[in-house]
Amino acid sequence: MNIANQIALVTGANRGIGEKYVLELLDRGAAKVYATARRPELLNFDDSRVVPLHLDLLDDESVLAAAATASDVTLLVNNAGISTGALLVTGDLADVRREMDTHFWGTLGTIRAFAPVLKANGGGAIVNVLSALSWFTAPGAGAYAAAKAAEWNMTNGVRLELAPQGTLVQGVHLGAADTDIMAEYDGPKIDPRDVARATLDGLASGAIEVVVDDWSAMVKASLASDPAVFYKQMSEILG
Repeated sequence: MNIANQIALVTGANRGIGEKYVLELLDRGAAKVYATARRPELLNFDDSRVVPLHLDLLDDESVLAAAATASDVTLLVNNAGISTGALLVTGDLADVRREMDTHFWGTLGTIRAFAPVLKANGGGAIVNVLSALSWFTAPGAGAYAAAKAAEWNMTNGVRLELAPQGTLVQGVHLGAADTDIMAEYDGPKIDPRDVARATLDGLASGAIEVVVDDWSAMVKASLASDPAVFYKQMSEILG
């Protein structure tokens, strides 16, 4: 996919990686970018090609309304997400469910709403922003990792289902990016703009999976080995 003249929609565009997706799309010549957020009045883009739009992953009606308004979309970037820090066994079950409702059900609902739009506009592409935590978990990340693992395999499933209509479905994996959601994390962080760059470079080459950073590549490579070895290494890294 050549980004020039594409019409994109980015969820969670008010900050962090979502904001960088909007900026990178504009820099690469996108004709229009629907920048969505739960509170679109807080969006701050100084470009006439940006169209602010309300979309809340936990509100099915807002998702359907966004799809009706943005009926010219050729690229859907599912970036919106949350991190509650909920523990699976002793944490607040409502927070665990909110993680799954957002990352799995909310993203799937958005794909279901926009799949007919993409088909009508020639197929286009869908990007799901996943995580290295799709493949492992860490202390305090149980609910988030479980939700991202579900979103990852959902991405694989919808890729197969949407291939006949010509829609490319790409999964993007990264470790820690320098965003508000990772503000309490003390380890190395990548520039969130690098996530957008790697994604769009991947679309240009038709890549169905983008592994943005070395950490994610290391985690993926470990999957073929005994998990006890990986978790021992991770424990040593985390101290």
